[in-house]
Amino acid sequence: MPDTTDRRILRQLLADPDQPPALLAERAGVTSATLWRRIEKMRATGIIAGQEARIDWRKLGYEVEVSLRFTLDKTNPRAFDEFTAAAREVPEVIEIQTFLGSVDFRLSVIARDMAHWQEIYRERILTLPHVEASDALMLVSTIKNSAELPL
Repeated sequence: MPDTTDRRILRQLLADPDQPPALLAERAGVTSATLWRRIEKMRATGIIAGQEARIDWRKLGYEVEVSLRFTLDKTNPRAFDEFTAAAREVPEVIEIQTFLGSVDFRLSVIARDMAHWQEIYRERILTLPHVEASDALMLVSTIKNSAELPL
């Protein structure tokens, strides 16, 4: 388990992942050597699983984001695997999640505009296998999108 020093490092890393290591160490109240050792230890134990780029899809021309919820026909024992494989093949699907309950899957789909969304929906989404029911929610605005944890 991370101690208070690890938690300070994680808070600073989450607040500004692009800051130089020397500034990160200073803000976390540790030396650069201590920072390096602790980050390597947290990577080795899986607490830090990696670093990723956060891409603003809108700045790349994708103006529409839709969250699709699916309930599958579970009479086929391969339904989950086949649905997952087919959904992975849709380039505009940027996230796939599974759930317990009445909804089995949630897909996040991006599109350039409404015409592009209709094309994706008709040609790729409606052809996904084993769908019993689906529901679409179009993103209007994002109020909070944070990776920060209560550390």
